[in-house]
Amino acid sequence: MLTEKQRDVLSSTRESVTHKFSVNGYEGYLTIGLFDDGQPGEIFMKIAKEGSTLSGLIQGFCRSFSIALQYGLTVDDAVARFKGMRFDPAGATSNPRIPQASSILDYVARYLEDQFGEAARDNVA
Repeated sequence: MLTEKQRDVLSSTRESVTHKFSVNGYEGYLTIGLFDDGQPGEIFMKIAKEGSTLSGLIQGFCRSFSIALQYGLTVDDAVARFKGMRFDPAGATSNPRIPQASSILDYVARYLEDQFGEAARDNVA
């Protein structure tokens, strides 16, 4: 039997990180809203191909991803589910720490892992 989990809502005013990226020439901005403990609680993406099907699907992904984080999905669990997804656009990125991505969702997962995953937290401690 499932128990009801309460949604952890972010503060009205919150810290965030905005990251400009490019995957195979598709430019975008990833904004990550942070809980008070510095962990991600929401994500937004703006893709340069405004009005495209890709842009709409990305917005739906961001909403779902954000709600999952607010209901307790960890960054590491999210990364495990989205890292390695393959679809276009794919290829070279503008980030030397992530030189190649198999999709925009793969790039976002790998960026979140690099910045907020368990290994990143271990390096801070």
